[in-house]
Amino acid sequence: MARFHTWLEQLAPRVLPQSPLGKAIYYALGQWSKLTVFLTDGNVPIDNNRCGNAIRPFVIGRKGWLFANTVNGAKASANLYSLVETCKANGVEPHAYLSMLFQRLPTLTTVEHFEALLPWQLNADHAASDPPVDSNHAVI
Repeated sequence: MARFHTWLEQLAPRVLPQSPLGKAIYYALGQWSKLTVFLTDGNVPIDNNRCGNAIRPFVIGRKGWLFANTVNGAKASANLYSLVETCKANGVEPHAYLSMLFQRLPTLTTVEHFEALLPWQLNADHAASDPPVDSNHAVI
């Protein structure tokens, strides 16, 4: 990365800043600290391919989805897509999770009950069955 940075700095004065190559070089140099953060934190992925792959089906299909023709429809879609992808990221099968969630939602009464059903709180087996409840039908 150090050699790449040096190369960019040497090349920058030799290209037109508004040319496609110039824009790319100046953008890279201007974003250098963000571009190299993965070198200092092992938790930061080198790319965002996982995120891109997760949203690709929705980007490809969005023109065909007529139910999102309002702001509220778009917000509902975004919430549902986020929930499904969060399930996948946490090893929870989305259909089983949503089935369980829609059955349990009417019985939930506190923030803690809702939080207990978030996908990262469950494992794949748990999402396929009802979560544990107390005698008042509240999620434990």
